[in-house]
Amino acid sequence: MKAAAFEYRRADTLAETLLPELNDKPVAGNQSLGPMMNLRLARPRRLIDIATIPELRKIVESPDHVRFGAATTHAEIEDGETPDPTNGWMRAAAGNIAHRAVRNRGTMGGSLAHADPAADWVIVLTGLEATVIVAGPVGERRIPMEDFINGPYTTDLGDSELLVAIEVPRPGSSARWGYKKFMRQVGEFAKASATVLIDPENDRHRCALGALGGPPVILADPLAIIEGSVSAADIVSAALSGRQLQSFSMHVAALESALASALGQQEDCA
Repeated sequence: MKAAAFEYRRADTLAETLLPELNDKPVAGNQSLGPMMNLRLARPRRLIDIATIPELRKIVESPDHVRFGAATTHAEIEDGETPDPTNGWMRAAAGNIAHRAVRNRGTMGGSLAHADPAADWVIVLTGLEATVIVAGPVGERRIPMEDFINGPYTTDLGDSELLVAIEVPRPGSSARWGYKKFMRQVGEFAKASATVLIDPENDRHRCALGALGGPPVILADPLAIIEGSVSAADIVSAALSGRQLQSFSMHVAALESALASALGQQEDCA
């Protein structure tokens, strides 16, 4: 199928996008909206191309974090064209998103705004305790990543707001990280995923599960999980007890694998 008729306009400034007309839709990489339009699941009247707006392409480094403009592509992170505050963790995650053609065009902000529950950045940035920056007619709002996704394909963005940046904290020098996703074949969305962050220098420890049909689940008492005083199977079963899943086994295995990577027991964390 082909998309229904629509208008197209390229925006040169952020201000042009913050007071949209009825049924206008901002677009950057178009890796999610395009297929939806072709299937007639989305019928915007006009696309506003925001991919080259300078404010959305800007990357700012500080001692505590890196602020990525929302139009930063997956490939730019994968290729090391941007700073990586995580010393390679983000680069590895970006390199395992879909296929190279998608990574060349797809953007970090677009992935988060689309809010597919199985998307890589949704779980990775939750695990890294990132902060989402959104802008609207009354100014900017800062939203912790764990509060940004409200449900499948649903976020905390207001009608006249735009996701403009993502801030990723710098881990301490002794921090460790693990990320695992299970998929049927390369390029597909995850069927189960998990992240583990061990950052004692900044007193940050986090274990999270993704690809659950909704927002990632941040597991309680991450230190107990990391120290092995509770089993992955028990903690996952308790955390997902109300979920309508046939089996939690893949999420248990993903958590165990991510934990092993973070503890240095295996190299593969993709």
